Amino acid sequence: MKSLKIISILIITILITQISIISIAASKTNLQNEQTNLNSKIKETQQALNQIKTEKSSAMTEVENLINQISELEGQIGELDGQISTLNSQIETEQANLDQAQAEYTEQEKLLNERLVVMYETGDTSYLDVILSSDGLTDFISNYYLISELAEYDTELLEQIQAKKKEIEDKKANLENSKKELDTVKAQKEQKQVEIQTAKKEKDTYVAQLSSEEQQTQEELEQFEADKRAITAELKKIAAQEAASNSSVVISQPSASGYIFPVAGCSKANIANKSYPSYRGHTGIDVNRGVTGKSVVAVKAGTVVTSTALKNSNGSYRSYGEYVVINHHDGTMTLYAHMLAGSRRVTAGQSVSQGQVLGTVGSTGNSSGTHLHFEVRVNGSPVNPLPYLP
Repeated sequence: MKSLKIISILIITILITQISIISIAASKTNLQNEQTNLNSKIKETQQALNQIKTEKSSAMTEVENLINQISELEGQIGELDGQISTLNSQIETEQANLDQAQAEYTEQEKLLNERLVVMYETGDTSYLDVILSSDGLTDFISNYYLISELAEYDTELLEQIQAKKKEIEDKKANLENSKKELDTVKAQKEQKQVEIQTAKKEKDTYVAQLSSEEQQTQEELEQFEADKRAITAELKKIAAQEAASNSSVVISQPSASGYIFPVAGCSKANIANKSYPSYRGHTGIDVNRGVTGKSVVAVKAGTVVTSTALKNSNGSYRSYGEYVVINHHDGTMTLYAHMLAGSRRVTAGQSVSQGQVLGTVGSTGNSSGTHLHFEVRVNGSPVNPLPYLP
């Protein structure tokens, strides 16, 4: 009986132990399942967050591309406006020249008629039949018999009338061509304006997807592009004025530019990215390796046309920040941007020599780190600066 009791206790103990083991195993399995589910949810959440981040980055990329596209289109419209202005002036001049030529032709025609009357009154009446049978002055002049007879009286006047008639025809043709060209340019401008409106609508769609921080970046980029267009327009104006006042100016070619490097003690080895443009909308090259504290120098002698700091209304720097532009009077200008705050040493109108210190390399304005943004401008427009540098 006692043995039976002991056996019963052992059986119960074993059962309890087994149940506990099963329970623990079940709990462990459940926990593992729960952990797996939790890990899966965490992964899904992380993927969702990454997707959101990617979408924002993608949206910002699209915004940047569209900002550059819009800026390029507006720059092209500026070019077309310049062409329209030039063509309008050309048409006005051609019309005035045509009017003058027409007046001179009329005067010569009148003089010829008066001389013919005198010739008729003092000569053979058969000339009258020739005159009356002609359809007009052109037909009259082309009549070989009459020309041969008139040659005795005023060959020079007839030649002048013929030349003037040819001149009038040429001027009319030039005027018509200029008007057609003007219509073509105006149509191109209208097309560019349509493209701009389309790009702006697309940009607004992406802007709505940006975070507040990204929207601020977008606004800064748009301001930068607007500043660049204004600077380009001003430099083109200066270049045009110089070209008009000095027709002997020959644009310096890269191989004959005579430039030195724009950062003292540096070379092209201090440029991390030597491709041009290194990204869309980048109008220069960045000297950004080992340049902290180094001096920015004039690559060639010239005259300072701009020395200023671009700032927002709150006093913070924007766009090119502290920058200088030098006109080298050979059709080229150079631009030095993002210099250290308060480091500029030259003023507008000042003559500078090659190698003269302009300021210190910095990071003012739309800049992500210490570097010199350097540009070469030909007739006011940016070109690849690398071929100009030693």
